[in-house]
Amino acid sequence: MKPVFTLFFLLIIFSCQEKTSEKPMVSASEIKTEIDSSLNAWHEAAANADFDSYFNLMTKDGVFIGTDATENWQNDAFRAFSKPYFDNGKAWSFTLIQRNIYVSEDNSLAWFDELLDTQMKICRGSGVMKQENNTWKVAHYVLSMAIPNDNVSEVVKIKKEFDSLLTRKLKP
Repeated sequence: MKPVFTLFFLLIIFSCQEKTSEKPMVSASEIKTEIDSSLNAWHEAAANADFDSYFNLMTKDGVFIGTDATENWQNDAFRAFSKPYFDNGKAWSFTLIQRNIYVSEDNSLAWFDELLDTQMKICRGSGVMKQENNTWKVAHYVLSMAIPNDNVSEVVKIKKEFDSLLTRKLKP
């Protein structure tokens, strides 16, 4: 009877041990790979006009800042704005040129910047990623047009009137 008692005793000990719900330790390199995949899938979903996949890769409170000074889209407003484009099968197509991903020391937060080939030529995207349900999602994204320094004065002239009107409208 001694082996049965020992087995019974061991089963009780193992079943009484505290169960932890800690996630396995993941390296920053693995996180960067996951984020890179999520961002690639996000851009691909837009290129394929896949509305659900695109917005499933953004957090519910996600923000998209567009190239126009008036474009500060909270998730619901961005969905409403984007839906007709996705429904027509023509959202936008951003092709990755270069991407840098950064991860906080505790692996809880990540941010990135990227250069993209777009219909507006080279643009820069930057943002913050947050993990939800084991998927890294876009929580905040900023898209800006990359203007060569030698051309800034020309661009400033083009946008001077619009920016002046908008500045007056928005100033307190």
